[in-house]
Amino acid sequence: MPKALIPYPDRLLVQRAVDTLREAGLSQIVVVLGAAAEQVLAAAPGLPTTVINQDWRSGMGSSLRAGLRALGDTPATSAVVLLVDMPGITAEAVRRVTARAGEDSLVMGGYGERRGHPVLLGRAHWAGVGASATGDAGARSYLKSHAVRVVPVDDVADDLDLDVPELNPHA
Repeated sequence: MPKALIPYPDRLLVQRAVDTLREAGLSQIVVVLGAAAEQVLAAAPGLPTTVINQDWRSGMGSSLRAGLRALGDTPATSAVVLLVDMPGITAEAVRRVTARAGEDSLVMGGYGERRGHPVLLGRAHWAGVGASATGDAGARSYLKSHAVRVVPVDDVADDLDLDVPELNPHA
C-alpha cells in the first residue's frame, strides 16, 4: 500500500502532512505523488497543487526534484520538505524551521544529536539539491556538504519514521 494512503490514526498520512503545513501557515503547498497517485487523489479529495512523479520507482530523490521543479516558476524563495511517513512532525516544528527561511537558507529540525525533518531548502540551493538527489537519499549528500542551521524541534515534534518497523507502534 502506498504510504500516502495509510490511516494514522484518523486521517490518511497525505492529509495529515498537508494539514500540518496548512496549520503552520504555509501559503503554497505542493504534494508530490508517485505510486498509486490516482488512488491517492480519489481517497484524499481537496489536496492542494499536486505533482505526479512518474519516476517514483527510482526513489525519493526523483520526488524531491519533481517538487522543486513545480516551485520553479513561482515566487517562492524557499521550500519545506515534509515526508508523509513522519507523522510526528508538528506545525510548530515547521514554523520554527521556516522562521529562518530565505533564498540562501538550509535549515533542518534537530532531535538531540540528530538532524531531520522538516527541512527547509532556500531557492539558491534548489539546483544543487536536485543534481545530488538520487535514489532514496534525497538531499542527504547535499546537506552533508553544506552549512546547515539546525533548529531544535524535539520538544514539539518527534522524528518517528514509519519506514522503520521497530519504531512504529502502529505496525
